[in-house]
Parts: sequence; C-alpha cells; structure tokens
Amino acid sequence: MTRRTLTLFALLALVALLAGACVGGTEVGVSPTPHPPLEPAHPGADPFSLLSWLFTPIFQALFIGLVLLDNLTGDIGIAILLLTLVIRVLLISPYRKQLVSQRRTQLLAPEVAEIQRRYKGDRTRIAEAQRDLYKSRGVNPLSGCLPTLLQFFVLIPMYTVIQNGLTNPDPTAMLAVFGFKFDIACVNGLGTSAYDNMKPCIDTVVPWIGNLDVSQPWAPIALAGIGISPLAIGSALLQVIQTRMTIKPGVAAGADANAAAAQNQSLIILPFISVLYGGILPAGLFIYWIASTVFSIVQQFLILGYGGLFPLFGWTPAFAVEHAPRFPVAMPEPVSVSEGGSDAPQSRTDLERAASAAATIRTDKKRDRQGRRRGR
Repeated sequence: MTRRTLTLFALLALVALLAGACVGGTEVGVSPTPHPPLEPAHPGADPFSLLSWLFTPIFQALFIGLVLLDNLTGDIGIAILLLTLVIRVLLISPYRKQLVSQRRTQLLAPEVAEIQRRYKGDRTRIAEAQRDLYKSRGVNPLSGCLPTLLQFFVLIPMYTVIQNGLTNPDPTAMLAVFGFKFDIACVNGLGTSAYDNMKPCIDTVVPWIGNLDVSQPWAPIALAGIGISPLAIGSALLQVIQTRMTIKPGVAAGADANAAAAQNQSLIILPFISVLYGGILPAGLFIYWIASTVFSIVQQFLILGYGGLFPLFGWTPAFAVEHAPRFPVAMPEPVSVSEGGSDAPQSRTDLERAASAAATIRTDKKRDRQGRRRGR
C-alpha cells in the first residue's frame, strides 16, 4: 500500500471522527431516547470538542440554509440540490483558479521534463529550476489546493446536518445567529401541545425518489453481505468521469506521466470508497455529492473540454475529436525584450519551450563555473 493510499485512508478516518464531533452532545448514528435538543457545540479540553466548536458556524450556515430552502420548496431533496447549487456558485472562482493552475502546470510539462533530464539525480537543482520556471510563468502548483480544502470543510458539516440536524426534534438553538432567530415551520408541531420529542422536526422523505429518507443510508442491493447504494454507484461513476477529464489528452512521458499515474490511482481508490460507504452514510449526502460532482464536470468541460476522458476503452466519439473548450487556458509567456527595445510576448511550441529550458540550464551551469573560478 502506497503512502498516498495510507494518507487517503487517514483523511477518511479524520472525516468520520470530525463528523461525529460537529454537534455537541450527540454521536454519529446514535441518538439518545428521548432526543436532546440540538445545540451549538462548545470548546472543551479534548481536541474533538475544539474542532466541533470550530465547525459549528459552518454547520449553522448549512443547516439554516437547508431549513429555509426546505420551507420554501416543501421538499428536502430539492432543498439539498438548491443548497448544493448555492455552495458551488460561491466556489466558481476558486475552482476555476484550480483548473487554470492545473492546466498551466500541464502545459509546462515539456520544460519540466527537460529540467529533470538535465539535472537527473540532483533533486536540489531540479527543485530550484522548477521553482524558477513556475515563477517566471506566474504558475503556482499549490494554488489548486484551496477549492479541495473548501469542499472538504463543507462536506464534514454537511454530513452532520443531514445525519443529526434533520432528525432532531428541537433544532431551535441552531437557528439563532448573532441574536437573530430564524423561524421555521416544524412538521413536528414544535411549540405546540402536539410536540413529540421522538419525531424529527423536518420531513426527511423525498417522494420523487421512492419515498427515500435522506437522513438514513439507502442500500437496497446486497453484495457479499455489504449494502450497495445506487446513489453511491452513480457518485462513483461521476467521480471517474471528473477525474479523467482533468488528465491532459495524449499524456506523454515525463512529468505528465507521473501526474497521470497519481490520477489513475484515484480513479480506482475514490470510487471504491464511495461505493463501500454507500451503505453507511446517509442518502442525502450522496445527493449533495452527486449534484456537486455534476457541477464540477460542467465547469471542467467549459475550461478543459473533454480532457483525458477519451479514448474510453479504445473508443473516441467524432464530436470529441476536434472539440475545443469554451474558455481555453493559455500559458502566459515570459516577456522578453526584442532588438527594438519593445516588450512582446512570444508564442512557442512544446519543442521551443524545451529548448528554452535547456538554454536556461546551460546559463545556470555557466554561472556556477564562473562562481567556482572566482572562489579559487
């Protein structure tokens, strides 16, 4: 098992632990009888209580938004879809920056490969040359991490909102923010004589998906004693499509091949984990994740096109052969001074970029030799 795989499983374990700590006084999947009121978490001595307290504002924002949309539409399934749409619209700009940064890194692959060939075995020089190359092109490979982290911090509270928030009979404490209280219409008759602390305040059944309860796992398929969810299968297939679309078409040897190998690992690991957790996680979380993945695919299609989605099992449809993205990413070239003294950007091919990298490396070596002579 590779270090990448171990890290992934560790992150998943962290997600499970944090999800259970998002709301103080309740445990994941286990509710006392009768249900205690849903209240904001408070920082405690243990680290999980502190993390729970830190996640509470995000939980409150998601919970209030979901409750308001549920009151507006009268359907918790549609409310989850609309909340997902709002979240992804807010993340359009950072996710676009991630895609642009990733694409520009792919465009620099020939120059990176030339640097690795020239400085083979010298990791320090390779790292320095790559850093200078990215800086000269205005590319930051780490800038694409922010949207992933943002989605990670949304996914954890969203799990608790669906698992605990929707099933709690008295969530009024979570609806007060900065002294302002959101009023909700509770189907359980909260505040009336008909109030029952054994029934959830919000109707969690989605009639257009066969009366699916979004607060509970849905795994109608049994395979080797493991519950399989159709929603989890759909989520896994969409993850495969999304990941393949981020791979550069016609991956060549070198840096691109290494990146593709890492992405190919995620093509297997992430969908497998999604299917495995289908019988454990609430169905509403998969509705959120499917809608979010579809939004990502659309945004990737507009910026990257089909990417490495085709060929698929050796088949490439005619409409994908000459397809160009609606908003293609161009590599910003370094500004050079021409003989006339004016600055002009240069448009170059991959071979010209590689030649430029080789010239830069020769200049660095010459500078090193001159420095050694002066030091004698």
